[in-house]
Amino acid sequence: MTKIKLWTLSLFVLFVSLTAYSQIMPATQSSVAYINSDELLEAFPERKQATDQLLILSEEYKKELDLMQNEYNKKYSDYITYQASLAENIKLRRMQELTELENRMQEFMEMAQKDIEFQEKERLEPLRKRISEAINAVGLERNYTVIYDLADSGIAFVSPSAEDANPFVKQKLGIR
Repeated sequence: MTKIKLWTLSLFVLFVSLTAYSQIMPATQSSVAYINSDELLEAFPERKQATDQLLILSEEYKKELDLMQNEYNKKYSDYITYQASLAENIKLRRMQELTELENRMQEFMEMAQKDIEFQEKERLEPLRKRISEAINAVGLERNYTVIYDLADSGIAFVSPSAEDANPFVKQKLGIR
């Protein structure tokens, strides 16, 4: 009789332990996924339109820079051709004009680069925001703990229920 009681008690303890373990285990199990945000961005039809608009803008800037370069080349060629017969003050003025043109071209290139970067951000940021929102939704729906982005070294999503291991690592390292 004591063997049966002991056996029943052992089964009961085992059942309670397994039930408790099965309830704890899903909460501590982690699942990891990955995405490629560049690939997702490329899949948007709006991406092609934005890229086409940026190419048009870039071509416009290139044409303007070509006009400035042609003006510079002509003035430089004229200067070289006639420099021997020019008075010193005229030489200095033309050298100053060439320097000013060089500076204008440099400033124009910098301004064009900044504008293209701004326009790219302006056109693509809404798409990146939609991607980020979708990643967060998928992470929550599928109970992922972490979603890594292969296009970036960062983490695209971390579950709100994920455990911060920093305190444990700090303790292990003996730092506060």
